[in-house]
Amino acid sequence: MHENLAPSDWIRRWTHLVRPGGTVLDVACGMGRHLRWFHDRNHVVTGVDQAQEAIDSISNLGEAICADIENGPWPLAGRQFDAVVVTNYLWRPLLPTIAQSVAPDGVLLYETFAIGNETVGKPSNPDFLLRPGELLGACAGLRIVAYEDGFLGAPERFVQRIAAVRVDDARSTAPRRLPLAVP
Repeated sequence: MHENLAPSDWIRRWTHLVRPGGTVLDVACGMGRHLRWFHDRNHVVTGVDQAQEAIDSISNLGEAICADIENGPWPLAGRQFDAVVVTNYLWRPLLPTIAQSVAPDGVLLYETFAIGNETVGKPSNPDFLLRPGELLGACAGLRIVAYEDGFLGAPERFVQRIAAVRVDDARSTAPRRLPLAVP
């Protein structure tokens, strides 16, 4: 688990896209490194994980849901969030549900392992490694703000990561101004 790790650089980099005080869902949240990050910035946080130990460790931050999201029903059916965060987790059947959980004008921040990672470490099972462009395909219907697919060092790993926004076209005919840097 990631209990002693700082938030992902990718998540920190794109946090400014999340509406101030907005709701944040962390899927497969583990010990809550990203929930803590958003909670400390006055967001309303929800975490879901199958490990009771993880849920117990974050229950003081906000809504904490213990659920097996791979074998059971999605515990947040019908709910949408201003931000959905996923790191180091891939369950392909859940990708459409994750994208649908992003509210209008909300953001999806996703970062996980990609093909190539099997050459440098774990995970190495292709079931848990994104194929080239797979994350882009999963975000069809969202506006892509940033996307990366490649190798990172320290620690060595292959990743895909995306920041994507659900633009509510029904509310506005003007182009959305998405800041690329922290204001």
